[in-house]
Amino acid sequence: MSDYVLIDGDQAVFQPTFGPATVAVRPGKLTGSGPAEVNDKKICVDGDEKQLSVPGCSYFTPLYSIPGMGTLKIDTLAANQKAKYNQTGGKAVLLKGGNFTAKFEVQTPAMQVPPASTPDTMTAYSGQGSFITKNTIYQAS
Repeated sequence: MSDYVLIDGDQAVFQPTFGPATVAVRPGKLTGSGPAEVNDKKICVDGDEKQLSVPGCSYFTPLYSIPGMGTLKIDTLAANQKAKYNQTGGKAVLLKGGNFTAKFEVQTPAMQVPPASTPDTMTAYSGQGSFITKNTIYQAS
């Protein structure tokens, strides 16, 4: 099934729930590296999603209510987010598709309230996100 092709500047929008952690999410911008263009913007290809990073997001959990900080990233694309038949520069074109698997990497752990003041021992949390594209014309499959 065809879906819209992702282009340079399209957004990755993260859901705030990462397992037990709640993250103050912000969108990230994709940087297209494919040689083909849509509306003078480079097409996003397989691997471009790994370059997306949204640092400086705060988080907390029910056990660790003093917020910590970390970075949002795309961990794994859904099967319907990579074109099976369309490529540019020898790489699969990225599609809007459904939800990707996101990763929240902890840089500064959240803490328990004093007197415990115990830090969160988790180094990463898993969640989901999706893409918003400005391309409403060109599709691939």
